[in-house]
Amino acid sequence: MAGTETTSRKDIFNVDKSDFSNWYSEIMKTADLVDLRYNVKGFVIYRPWLMRMAKELYSIWESELEKAGHSPTLFPVVIPEENFEKEKNHVQGFSPQVFWVTEAGEGKLESRLALRPTSEAAFYHMYSLWIRSHSDLPLKLYQSCAVYRYETKATKPLIRGREFLWIEAHDVFADDAGALAQIREDMATTKAVLHDKLGIPFIFFRRPAFDKFAGAVDTYAADALMPDKRAVQLPSTHFLGQGFAQAFGLLFEDQNGSKRVPYQTCHGPPISRTLAVLAAIHGDRKGLVLPFAIAPIQVIIVPIVYKGEQHTVMERCEQLASKLRRSGLRVEIDDSEKKPGMKFYYWEMKGVPIRAEIGPRDIESGTVTLVRRDTGHRDKVEFARAAGAIKRIGGEILANLRRNASKDLESHISDANSMGELIDVLASKGGFVNVPFCSRDMDGEACADKIAEATEGEVRGTVFDREDAPAGKVCIACGRPARCMVVVAKAY
Repeated sequence: MAGTETTSRKDIFNVDKSDFSNWYSEIMKTADLVDLRYNVKGFVIYRPWLMRMAKELYSIWESELEKAGHSPTLFPVVIPEENFEKEKNHVQGFSPQVFWVTEAGEGKLESRLALRPTSEAAFYHMYSLWIRSHSDLPLKLYQSCAVYRYETKATKPLIRGREFLWIEAHDVFADDAGALAQIREDMATTKAVLHDKLGIPFIFFRRPAFDKFAGAVDTYAADALMPDKRAVQLPSTHFLGQGFAQAFGLLFEDQNGSKRVPYQTCHGPPISRTLAVLAAIHGDRKGLVLPFAIAPIQVIIVPIVYKGEQHTVMERCEQLASKLRRSGLRVEIDDSEKKPGMKFYYWEMKGVPIRAEIGPRDIESGTVTLVRRDTGHRDKVEFARAAGAIKRIGGEILANLRRNASKDLESHISDANSMGELIDVLASKGGFVNVPFCSRDMDGEACADKIAEATEGEVRGTVFDREDAPAGKVCIACGRPARCMVVVAKAY
């Protein structure tokens, strides 16, 4: 497998991540992740390397959802306007972002169709037809798809755009206990994917009432921290209560023959944005650094060829590739005519976790040289034990990436007890800042607006399961007694 033609490490990638905006733009282009030249603003092309990462991420998340009892489905991309009108709070929340289809062929449609910005209005229309009895519950379905939102803020590839890949799960329960248990299950699924398999640290917040999902009772969201110390939202999970069920006419007959309104939740893991965060958090000045689970190529084999040794070396490389593939690894051989150094730099930039080098000396000694992408450490292992060694090293790479990212997040959690302190911390350090706040209910929105005006920071919410009222503190915006501690951060 050949890489692009280059002449030096600098020509491939050598950008300091301290200039994160430039680093991010360059890695998107240099690693062939996206192409921005598609002639519709806010829409990007997913190049093969990125799309292979997306497929692996979908597979990981879908597996976790199905282990937790969800079944896959796929709904139409268009949603009738009449469906949205059934839940007024929901449609008001999404109306500014909806793409509307109004014409087909040479004529106008009788009623507008929305390109799905999210699918509550599609799912719950059908749920009202499918759910009749308590034996139909719980109902837990998910779909993997793209959604479309007319984003008016500045777009940034994968982080904020007008079309993005995601998964959405929509669940229905006989009582609120089942729905609230699902919220915690969604959090566990998020940890299993982000933390356990991708090494991405995050904090789960209970969003304030003025920033919750349109139509929800409560919203809980996982926020990660980007290298520029801005927060970015990853999966969110929403307790919908009975509001959507009532709006869409969902009823079920319980064991006593009584008609009851069920409780609902929805959960939205963002595939596009997770790929952005993955690249940003683990990457370095050489390029991407990919965890084993998501790397399109987990091992790149580089032949170290000398004149007269080509056939023997390539035969050994093919033997190793076959051996590793049989053990379930994703492997390629770089048999291009570029010099080994150029191959090293190229695959480092692409983020391949392990490089396997084979030359005449390795053949003589019955070994393979393995090089880690995260640390550059080189290790000779016996050819017969290469597969086991690679899997062990893959686990060590993930643990190292997780450890480094977690330390960085923890070092950017601060406290501030006044607006002046908050301004100073966000300006000098960024990250997540704990501040005393008057209320997470709707009457706190004015204070959140004051904070945003003074600092450009957003109230992200209260840390889940840590919502005790602070004693003797006052809200940094209005001076009233503080009823909670909220976290403020600049955000995407």
